[in-house]
Amino acid sequence: MKHPLRLLQALTLFLAGTFGLFVFAGNLMDYDSNFQFVRHVLSMDTTFEGNALMWRAIESPVIHHIAYIGIIIAEGVFATLGLIGGVKLFRLRDASVAAYDKARVWGYAAYGLGFLIWFVGFIIVGSEWFAMWQSSIWNGKDTAMGISTLWAGFAVLLAMNEPAPAAESSK
Repeated sequence: MKHPLRLLQALTLFLAGTFGLFVFAGNLMDYDSNFQFVRHVLSMDTTFEGNALMWRAIESPVIHHIAYIGIIIAEGVFATLGLIGGVKLFRLRDASVAAYDKARVWGYAAYGLGFLIWFVGFIIVGSEWFAMWQSSIWNGKDTAMGISTLWAGFAVLLAMNEPAPAAESSK
C-alpha cells in the first residue's frame, strides 16, 4: 500500500459522513421521535423538580421545531461534507501533499461542524444550559460526548502526515 495513512483518513471521513447520513435520514424518516427529544430538553419538563434553572425553559412549539430543523440541516451538511471529503481524499490518495492538503479542508469542515453539533449543541447547550443531564429519560449527554470525542480524534488523525520517504528526507 502506497499511502496507508491517507487511506485511513479517507475511510474515517467517509464513515463519519455515513454516520451523519444515517442520523440525518433517521431524523427525516422518524421526525416525531427525535423531535420529542428536542421538545423535552428545551422545555426542561423532565429535569429535577424545583429546578432553579427553569427560567431557561423554552415552551414554544415553534421554537422547538425551528431548533430541531436546524439540527437536521446541520447534520445533513455534516454528512455531505464527510461523504464528499472522504471520496475526494480517496481519489487524491496518491496526489502531491499540496493537492491532498487542499482536499483535507472538507474533513476539517465536517469534523468542526460535527463538534459544533454534538459538543456545543448537545453537551454545552442541551446538557448544561437546559439541564438535560438531570433527565433520566431525555439525556443524550453521554452519547454526544462519545461522538464529540470521536470527531476530535478523527480531526487529529486527519491532520497527521506520513513521514517523507528516506530519499526525500535526506535532501
